[in-house]
Amino acid sequence: MKSRFIADLHIHSPYSRATSPTSTLAGLAAWAGIKGVKVVATGDFTHPGWLQDMADALEPAEPGLFRLKHEILLKSPLPDHCLKDSQTRFMLSAEVSCIYKRHGAVRKVHNLLYLPDFASVDRVNAKLAAIGNLKSDGRPILGLDSHDLLEILLENAPDGFLVPAHIWTPWFSLFGSRSGFNRIEDCYGDLVEHIFALETGLSSDPDMNRMISALDRFALISNSDSHSPAKLAREANIFSTDLSFYGIRDAIRSNHRDHFNGTIEFFPEEGKYFANGHRNCQVCLVPVEPGSQPEICPACGKQLTIGVKQRVMELADRVQPYYPENAPAVFHLLSLAEILSEILKVGAASKKVMNAYSRLITEFDSELDLLLLRPVDEIKLVSPLLAEAVQRMRNSQVKRQPGFDGQYGVIRIFDDHELATSEKNRQNLFLI
Repeated sequence: MKSRFIADLHIHSPYSRATSPTSTLAGLAAWAGIKGVKVVATGDFTHPGWLQDMADALEPAEPGLFRLKHEILLKSPLPDHCLKDSQTRFMLSAEVSCIYKRHGAVRKVHNLLYLPDFASVDRVNAKLAAIGNLKSDGRPILGLDSHDLLEILLENAPDGFLVPAHIWTPWFSLFGSRSGFNRIEDCYGDLVEHIFALETGLSSDPDMNRMISALDRFALISNSDSHSPAKLAREANIFSTDLSFYGIRDAIRSNHRDHFNGTIEFFPEEGKYFANGHRNCQVCLVPVEPGSQPEICPACGKQLTIGVKQRVMELADRVQPYYPENAPAVFHLLSLAEILSEILKVGAASKKVMNAYSRLITEFDSELDLLLLRPVDEIKLVSPLLAEAVQRMRNSQVKRQPGFDGQYGVIRIFDDHELATSEKNRQNLFLI
């Protein structure tokens, strides 16, 4: 039966480096309910420890999807908030870091794998374990060509699919400035026809990718790449299809708005590799045309990290993005915690923000319901200032300070003088 739901298809478990210990299956399910996400990728199925955790905690649900076993109780991470029964579904996934030589250069490409069942996972893992150590990290680093990884998938799990991850990230991606390719065919060779989707990453959005005609045939998916459950759905996908592995796969492959409704996106300037730059010197340069910026830091003389904006411009062959009829819609959002942080003038992880956030989730059911769907007039009954923030965000009326060289950008909604004259509204948030 066709249903509308949101899916975040790239996350990491506690077995990956630099991840939160709260990224357990129960922790992910709890935050998925708070965010309004129905399907969450498991991530890291290549790691034996995480695979055992999944076997212990999950049971089959719809075809190719899994749910928490009924005896696993969820506790809300928010103050004074009660979780509803978990309806979260999990989809088996992993990210593999492929580092290898191709065409006379070292390539570093991250690839996402999606499989419908544990038997397929076991077959793929057996092949990968013969190539490298799967225990060292939830996202294993293998001396394996991306083409050969795809071949392993096709031979051992023909119902599965592979998606190149965050394709513009400078250091580890298909088109990355430091170790990538200029053409997708150069990466996947004679198997390129089996690639039907690309993950845009936090520092690019569909507008940027649709400047390149060579990418026209690919669906563009967006995911959080979350290393902690609270970051779920900072980017995500909206579907109207059968709630199943096969429904999701085929909706992406169709790339049609009736089935793959759209993507939830960062404002790409917020991504930490949008502009060219050198973090140590706080040098940030946003190119306006290909080759318009130096590649050497003007402060210290070292190489700049060439960002996503420039790489897209180098490969673009259009002056305006092109979308076919019925292309998935695009929604640029800020997280609710970031919006509250700006309004309340405190950190996004502060107690004041978390208390306000919790009350809003109780009032509006989920974060994405509030940010995407609720009428502004309804939000205004709770807080006129919050309603104004949501309206401006939906209209992309924001101020953008771009990220660079691993430093996140900053997106603001209000000018300082607007907040200074809105003290009464801010205190009126009922949430403080």
